[in-house]
Amino acid sequence: MRDTSGRHPRTRPRARRHLAARLCLLSAAAAVVTPLAAAGFRALTLLLLGAAGIAVTAAALWWALSRRGAARIPAAALAVAAPVAVLLRYVVLGLLWAVLLTAALWALAVLFGRAALRAGDRAQGPVEYASPPPARPFLIMNPRSGGGKVGAFRLDERAKDLGADVAMLDPDAPVNVVELAESAVDGGADLLGVAGGDGTQALVAEVAARHGVPFMVIPAGTRNHFALDLGLDRDDPALSLDALADGVETRVDLGLAGGRVFVNNASFGAYAAVVQSPEYRDGKVRTTLDLLPGLLARHRSPLLTVRAGPVAIAGPQAVLVSNNPYQGGDLAGLGRRERLDTGVLGVLGVRVDNAAQAARLVLGGRGRRGLTALTAREVVVDADVPEIPVGVDGEALTMRVPVTCEIRPGALRVRVPRRRRAAPPAKPPLDWRELGRLAFTRGAAGRPAPPVEAKGAPSVEGKAGPPAEGRAAPPAEGDAGPRPGTDAGPGTRADLEG
Repeated sequence: MRDTSGRHPRTRPRARRHLAARLCLLSAAAAVVTPLAAAGFRALTLLLLGAAGIAVTAAALWWALSRRGAARIPAAALAVAAPVAVLLRYVVLGLLWAVLLTAALWALAVLFGRAALRAGDRAQGPVEYASPPPARPFLIMNPRSGGGKVGAFRLDERAKDLGADVAMLDPDAPVNVVELAESAVDGGADLLGVAGGDGTQALVAEVAARHGVPFMVIPAGTRNHFALDLGLDRDDPALSLDALADGVETRVDLGLAGGRVFVNNASFGAYAAVVQSPEYRDGKVRTTLDLLPGLLARHRSPLLTVRAGPVAIAGPQAVLVSNNPYQGGDLAGLGRRERLDTGVLGVLGVRVDNAAQAARLVLGGRGRRGLTALTAREVVVDADVPEIPVGVDGEALTMRVPVTCEIRPGALRVRVPRRRRAAPPAKPPLDWRELGRLAFTRGAAGRPAPPVEAKGAPSVEGKAGPPAEGRAAPPAEGDAGPRPGTDAGPGTRADLEG
């Protein structure tokens, strides 16, 4: 149906931004008024009681993680008892409803606020290039990865039906997957793919990047964060095989730690030492709980020094260097990356010396004391020992210091299904000044100018491109194409205090 409102289509998102900002401020105001109306001056007591409960819980958790044996029992009990006691106190006062309503209103304020801010800063998606299906795809599959996803989804049979040559790994006869991939390329393979974990993905991706052939990810591992950030469905890895018949190409960055390629992250300090333990794979939770006390108390871990551009981080207990930054400063590297082609490393350093700092780290938002978050193109990790443990995409390695981490922009051609879900946009921090401006202004009058479209630029579907033969070829090695701007430039502090 034709729009007869007279409004330009692009003014509607702008109007929705203003509406979302107003709803955010209304919800926030209601969240402030509700406890005051319900409890009067006792509202301050409610606030302090809730904050104290959260702080005690965070401190108790820190105590439980940093102690061994029986000392953990009272700390764990306190971590459970503190929030329960706070809730019971609210019930006794007859104000639990006010607390729950206030929490719901604040949640709405955050939801509307982020919607208003995110709509005005939507990152352009990665550039996609149309390319013909591969003539000789070669896929490496690990039958034990992800609890047996290869067999459960009949990935080998489906891949062979699509014309792929499949090499099934034998867990009882380990092979060098790098040599296997190299041999396939020497034999004429024009695409390399892996159905397995992120560690195997990274090894084969390095071979693909070195030879300039496309790489295909089949999320048959346990976590497969790389596949998730590419928009692939981890619940049904068979859908990734659609890329063989109906796919597009994009270019993504690769990270290097001491010359070893990683697609997700390289970790140093506490997490790397845990991964390094021989017992880790058989009992991850038990091993982590056993090693953490010594690591957090610095009894077992080397003293690290990190330099990222002009910024130095002295003595962090844990450092995570990621191939492009994680959303929201994810401390464990378990979140998502909105882009894989920004050309910068994400750097997170954590230093916590006592329970109070642990509580502030958990409770704080931006500027959390003990947390350093920044981006850089090169990161150097040094230590007071000759060698340090490093976790590269979850694989345990030992490297001589200093360990240099680098980013190779646009180094890897990735072939993905044409139809897949996009990574969700990053959650922007609440900027109340900007929200106020959006709420109380109506924006520029008139119709916005249409966007400038570069000639030959590929469309979202990847079908449009340079006129030559009607197809868009991937860019040359090292040229990742257009890149969006980043909030924090290389070597700058995006979220740093302490």
